[in-house]
Amino acid sequence: MLRLLTGMFRSLSLPGIVIGLVFFAASLTPSLMPRSYLVQGVLSGLSAAVGYMFGAGLTWLWRYLELPVPNKPPRWALWCVCLAGLLLCLFALWHAALWQNSVRLLWKMPPIASAEPLWLAAVAAATFLVALIVGRSFRNACLLFSGWLSRVVPRRLSNVVGLMLACALFWSIGQGILLRLALDAADASFREADALIENDQPRPESAMKAGSASSLISWQGLGRQGRHFVASGPQAAEIGTFWGGAAQEPIRVYAGLNNAETSKERAALALQELVRQGGFDRSLLVVIVPTGTGWVDPAAIDTLEYLQRGDVASVAVQYSYLTSWLSLLFEPEQGEEAASDLFDAVYGYWSHLPRDKRPKLYLHGLSLGALNSQQSLDIYNVVGDPINGALWSGPPFRSTKWKTAIAGRNPDTPEWLPTFRDGSVIRFANQEHAPDRSAAPWGPLRLVYLQYASDPVVFFSASSAFREPQWMKPPRAPDVSPELTWIPVVTMLQLLFDMMIATTSPVGYGHIYAPQHYIDCWISLTDPVVEAEDATRLKILFASRFGVSL
Repeated sequence: MLRLLTGMFRSLSLPGIVIGLVFFAASLTPSLMPRSYLVQGVLSGLSAAVGYMFGAGLTWLWRYLELPVPNKPPRWALWCVCLAGLLLCLFALWHAALWQNSVRLLWKMPPIASAEPLWLAAVAAATFLVALIVGRSFRNACLLFSGWLSRVVPRRLSNVVGLMLACALFWSIGQGILLRLALDAADASFREADALIENDQPRPESAMKAGSASSLISWQGLGRQGRHFVASGPQAAEIGTFWGGAAQEPIRVYAGLNNAETSKERAALALQELVRQGGFDRSLLVVIVPTGTGWVDPAAIDTLEYLQRGDVASVAVQYSYLTSWLSLLFEPEQGEEAASDLFDAVYGYWSHLPRDKRPKLYLHGLSLGALNSQQSLDIYNVVGDPINGALWSGPPFRSTKWKTAIAGRNPDTPEWLPTFRDGSVIRFANQEHAPDRSAAPWGPLRLVYLQYASDPVVFFSASSAFREPQWMKPPRAPDVSPELTWIPVVTMLQLLFDMMIATTSPVGYGHIYAPQHYIDCWISLTDPVVEAEDATRLKILFASRFGVSL
């Protein structure tokens, strides 16, 4: 084994080593999320491997095209090049803590004293080694296939076909076997967690609760996230105490994956339960699309129920057990189908009610829920009888409606906080700016995007591998490190890792949206009778509950 590893490293490409060391050093610069040494080590090792691949690939292509090969430089020159690369890496490791603190200080997090450079380098080396073994295996497969084919076809053709066959083989192994096994394992793990019933979360006794003995929806089938949603939230007494007057009990309806076989059946069941509880008799109705695990953000719904003094009903349907980023990458169609089925069912019932006796209808979704909620709203299908609005927070980078609005923003506004035309239909909000920044009044349909510039789920882009994103250009958002610098390929890898750890940020940054920002958005969307001082009191109340500062 030792001889095999020694031979592997002796045959490394010098251009690959140089570019790999540069990529390693570049990966230590800050991006959107602060990273632990473990995450940073995997990122840096993978970046070094990608850099090595570029260097080795360019060398192979040069020789394959039979271009003139430069004279081999003297041994001392090679050592100098490698030494310069190592010094660059040491410099980057020394600055890693400062770069990470440039993000942490903006987010009011305690600074770190060290980036654990030794552990970081060890994790990076292990990651690079694994990537190198996979790469060498791929190369050997190419040579094996091309060697077989060269007996019957020209050499260059055999090389091309061999490469294609190796790509097909590794893609099949990675996508069809390893990835499928990993997804199945993750799905099984999340399914078990979803089935758990906490001891402190008993079945509701009130007949007007989903999952109760009188409900059309079984308590067990709701799943962990569904049970938490219907059993939690503010009670009428709490809301009334805050306002110093009477309040209603909010209505919450949820259908879990185990409550019915198909998406349409779950949507129909949720609608029946919503009708049974009198949801269409409330002043306001919200159709919620949860995140990939089925979670509904309490910061969004609790605040709305307070603002409306409990006179609100909400309904949601689960479509997955996986976390949002896994569902987003590998199972996007499931959420789209569930969101469309639920919206069609609720809107179909709502649109046939007398206009003066039906609730205002809104949509809401966070993260993957925002993506699927947008997909469910086809403006052309509702233009004759439009809904009242939608609040979409943390819309993922794949959101078509969001991307269209961003692309069509007014030219003097940044991508991370744009204005769209006169603001009568679409508005944007973040930590420091509420939606009401427009000179024009709202139209009949109100759409609000709540987004943080530090949210990689929103601002990830594969094109950042070869083009600097617009949101990185001046003026820089206040929650994004001034040290963040666009680096080809490396920035894309950094943002990809940022997206995977986006929910580890403190409240009010990254992909964790703060209740006070929801409050501003809901006030703009729903026009509750709330004085400015009452809105401030409500923000203070929720800030204390979520452990955030205003």
